[in-house]
Amino acid sequence: MKFKIVFLFTALIVNASIVSAQTVKKPLVSAISLKDLKTDLYQMAGDHFNGREAGTLDELKVSMWLAKKAEEAGMSPAGDDGTFFQFFDLYRHQVSPNTRFKIGDKFFALWKEVLVAETTNVKVEASLVYLGAATAAEIEKADVQGKAVVILASQEGILNNISLFDRRYPGFVRNKYYDVLVKKGAAALVIVADDAGEKSWSQVEPQMTRGIYGIEGLRDKITSSMPVFWVHKDQLDYLKNTKDLLSTQVFSETYKYPSVNVVGKIEGTDVQLKKEFVLFSGHQDHDGVRQKYGQDSIYNGADDNATTCVAMLNIARAFKKQAGKRSALFVFHGSEERGLLGSRWYAAHPTVPESAIVGVLNGDMIGRNNINQAALLGSTSPHENSSDIVNIAKKANDEGPKFDLDKLWDKPEHPEYFFFRSDHLPYARKGIPSIFFTSVLHSQYHTPMDESENIDFLKLHKMTEWIYRTGWILANDPARPKLLPNVVFER
Repeated sequence: MKFKIVFLFTALIVNASIVSAQTVKKPLVSAISLKDLKTDLYQMAGDHFNGREAGTLDELKVSMWLAKKAEEAGMSPAGDDGTFFQFFDLYRHQVSPNTRFKIGDKFFALWKEVLVAETTNVKVEASLVYLGAATAAEIEKADVQGKAVVILASQEGILNNISLFDRRYPGFVRNKYYDVLVKKGAAALVIVADDAGEKSWSQVEPQMTRGIYGIEGLRDKITSSMPVFWVHKDQLDYLKNTKDLLSTQVFSETYKYPSVNVVGKIEGTDVQLKKEFVLFSGHQDHDGVRQKYGQDSIYNGADDNATTCVAMLNIARAFKKQAGKRSALFVFHGSEERGLLGSRWYAAHPTVPESAIVGVLNGDMIGRNNINQAALLGSTSPHENSSDIVNIAKKANDEGPKFDLDKLWDKPEHPEYFFFRSDHLPYARKGIPSIFFTSVLHSQYHTPMDESENIDFLKLHKMTEWIYRTGWILANDPARPKLLPNVVFER
């Protein structure tokens, strides 16, 4: 009798273990379709959407397309008012053609002879002081109170092995001097282009004429900040020697456009855990129609970031066929290219309780470069805010695609500062466990050559599988990922 009781008890334990093991199924990786990825990508990154620029009808058109695809994938609406959409106002501040720049009797033609690098409303009448290629320390010692400071652009302290150097160089030069000049009471900054500045002129002029963008609470108003100008290097001798005064008035105008996040969800199966969400994140917008490379002027952004959007659609299909215990939330952010504005808006105005978001899995550019290599940003200090979510992502990688993980791009000294340039950041700043999946930048980044035909679809499939496997573990793990203490990102 004793033997029978022991045998029965053992059988019950074994049976309970089997039942427990069956409560979490394996991820349904077979639901991720190479064919669907390719079909969706060619549609989303086609010329018919004109590059999906934020604040335009083209962004709204692709949002409608995404909402329809989300519904077909099995998502239910999770935006505002029972829809897939979360609209927000996009503020565009643009320097007006009425702006004038004059030294003595010499007028400079706007955008041809002078670039306005600061969107502001300000009038300046000031004498010029030439400081050459001064350092910040030298400026500290100079008398610049109420004066227009003329600086010769210098690459000193600026790395030129970064993407889009031609577009960023003026910004880096400006940043070297701006704060110290404001602190010292300068009236204006006039930068004389060096050779690199001259080469950059045709690239940065369209960027500056477009202006800057904001949302409510962030760059939503034009301020009377110190103006910054660029002039051609052939003006150097004149500016060094003239005794004439700078007379300038910068006028800027604000336009308000609609932008939108597309939000859908697939409900979980557990009575309690389905109230919590694994947030899959990507951005739908790109750069629109801009300056030509060859014959093409449509910046379709196939890798940046249609790849993640179509990956999210495929992940949703997998969750629809086999739901996790937690709910899956999919946020296709608008206006990322304007300064992470859609993700900033959603992080501040989530359509589900913020406390219910257990983790954010963000992807950006996941379809290029070495098929066996990828990067996980937010996985090392000081960018890591949750060891738990990092370990889950690494476990998912080991179980699935087995990427060799690039460690360089997450280092704080990496010249691209890529961790701070995608949609996970506003969530990490809110104290939500967040990581960033990417196959990193390439030579066709932010050019019209970022086309569907240049995507490695096998690489995209592997990246989609990795993000899905990570989300599957998160959706079914009874424990939520914990935050590391004292991790704060500047706003």
